[in-house]
Amino acid sequence: MNTLTFICILLLCVQAPTFSNAYTAKGSLYIPYAEIREPFYAWYDGKGGRSRIDYYGGMVKTYQLSTEGAYGSSIKVAPITTEEAENQQTCLQVNGTYEQKITPQTIIPDTTGMQCIGSDMINGVECEKWRLVETIGEKTNKYTLWIRYKKSSSSPPMKEVIPVRYEMKGFNTLLGSHYDHYYLEYDWFSSETPSSEVFEVEQNSSCISFPGPGEHRIYTFNPIKEFVHNHQDHVDLAFDRYKSLHKKAYAHEVEHKTRREHFKHNLRYIHSLNRANLGFTLDVNQLADRSDAELKVLRGKQYTEHGDNGGLPFPHDVEKEKNDVPDSFDWRLYGAVTPVKDQSVCGSCWSFGTTGAVEGAYYMKYKKLVRLSQQALIDCSWGFGNNGCDGGEDFRSYQWIIKHGGLPTEEEYGGYLGQDGYCHVKNVTQIAKLKGFVNVKTGDIDAMKLAIFKHGPISVAIDASHKTFSFYSNGVYYEPSCGNTEMSLDHAVLAVGYGTMNGKGYWLVKNSWSNYWGNDGYILMAQKDNNCGVLTAPTYAIAA
Repeated sequence: MNTLTFICILLLCVQAPTFSNAYTAKGSLYIPYAEIREPFYAWYDGKGGRSRIDYYGGMVKTYQLSTEGAYGSSIKVAPITTEEAENQQTCLQVNGTYEQKITPQTIIPDTTGMQCIGSDMINGVECEKWRLVETIGEKTNKYTLWIRYKKSSSSPPMKEVIPVRYEMKGFNTLLGSHYDHYYLEYDWFSSETPSSEVFEVEQNSSCISFPGPGEHRIYTFNPIKEFVHNHQDHVDLAFDRYKSLHKKAYAHEVEHKTRREHFKHNLRYIHSLNRANLGFTLDVNQLADRSDAELKVLRGKQYTEHGDNGGLPFPHDVEKEKNDVPDSFDWRLYGAVTPVKDQSVCGSCWSFGTTGAVEGAYYMKYKKLVRLSQQALIDCSWGFGNNGCDGGEDFRSYQWIIKHGGLPTEEEYGGYLGQDGYCHVKNVTQIAKLKGFVNVKTGDIDAMKLAIFKHGPISVAIDASHKTFSFYSNGVYYEPSCGNTEMSLDHAVLAVGYGTMNGKGYWLVKNSWSNYWGNDGYILMAQKDNNCGVLTAPTYAIAA
C-alpha cells in the first residue's frame, strides 16, 4: 500500500465504525491455543432487548432476553442425555438479578476508542483495519477489527458497515509471552431486523429451572461474551474455586499468572467441546492448570520394537465360548480391584497397568485382594528396558516379576513416591508370583470380553494424547482422532469390565490420575472401531 492510498484511508476512516442496532450474522470463533473452531449463527435486536446465538449448527441455542422477568432471563436449549432419555432437547433457564441484569449479547465489539491504522486484504477483500490498545498492569491487549462496506438496502446512498474479522492478542511482559489469542471470522452479515419468531423458544422444549439466580452459569449460557467483551470474571471465579478444591498453592506471582492462563485455555476448551455434544462430557479436574507439555508427562507408556514379547497365546476358542460371557461385567463389584491412585508428575502409568493386572490375577487364584507396589517396578525393572518415571511397558514388568520371584505389597515395600527411587526389593517378600502372561487376541471385542470375564482385569495401552481424554468426565468416550496402532499408544491403564450405555458398547477402564479425574478415576471407552487402541495390545497375568 503506497503513501497516498494510506493517507486517503486515514481521511475516510476518522470516526469509529457504527453498526446496525439489529442484525443477523454467521461466522466462527477460533481459539488457536485450544485448537478450537466453533461455528455460530447470531440474531441481535438491540431495540427489542433480545438476542440469540446458536453454536455448532444449532446443536446448542442460547437466548438473552432482557424483557423476561424483572431483570431478564438467559436460556439455553441443549441436548441432554439421562438414564431415561438420550439427547433430549431441553430448555435450561437462569434469571438475572439486580446486580447482574441480562442484556442482549452482541457478537460485534464496542468500537469506542478504536483508531484506524490502515487496511488489509482479508479473504480477497480490502478492509479497513481498526485497533484499540489497552494496557493493564503487565498485560498489553490489542483488539483489532477489520471491516468493509456495502450499499445500504434501506438507504441506497448510504454505506453499511460489515464486520469481517475481530482479533484479540494479549502480551504479558511479566511472563514474556503472548498469553491470549482468539478471533472471530464473520462469514455473512445482514442488518435487517430479525423476525420475532427467531427469539421464541421451541414449544416442544421442556424447561428446567435451576435453583437461585444461577450467577455461576451465566458464562455457559452466554459463552461468546468472553470473546466479544474480554469478559474474565467467570475465569477468576472458576480459578478460585479450582485452587480451593485442589489445594493449589503457587510459589510466586509469575507461576500463579502462568497457571491461570493454562486454566483459562483449558476451561475454554472444555466448555466449547461440551457444546459440540460429543456423546461424552468434559469437566475441570485437577489437571486444568497444566500445559500440554505437562500433560504429556503423565502418558508414560513407551513403544519399542520388540518382536515377540514373551507372552503366551490366547488359549480360548472365541467363536465357541463368546456366548458364555454376560452382556456386562464389572470386577469392582467382586472386590478384585484396588482403589484408584495418583501417579503424580511421573510417567509411571505402565507400572499401574501392570500391578492392576497382577492384583487381578492374584485375586482370581486366591480370592484375596492385595495392594501391590508400583514403586518396586519403577525402582527395580530398569534392567528389563523400563525407565522409571520416564516410561515403560507391561510385558517388561511381567518378565521382571517372573525372574525376581514376584512383586511385593505396597505396605511392605513402602508407599508410592512419584519419583525414581532406590531399589530395595531384596529386603522384602515378593508375595505375588507369576508363571506367565497372555497376549489377548488383538482387535477382537469378543476375545477381550472373554479375557476380562475369565481372567480378571486386563492391562491395556491406549492413545491418551488428546485433551478430550485429559478432561473426560462421563459418558462413553469416543475420539475420532485417536490412533490404534502400537506406535500411537502412549498410556497404560487397566480394563476392569465392559457394558453398554444407550446402545454404545464400552470398556470400563481404571486410570491412575486420581479419583478427581474422570468418573471417580474411571472412564468408559468406546468399543467401536477399536477406538484409542484398547484392543491393540491387551495382556493379563497368570498367578503362580
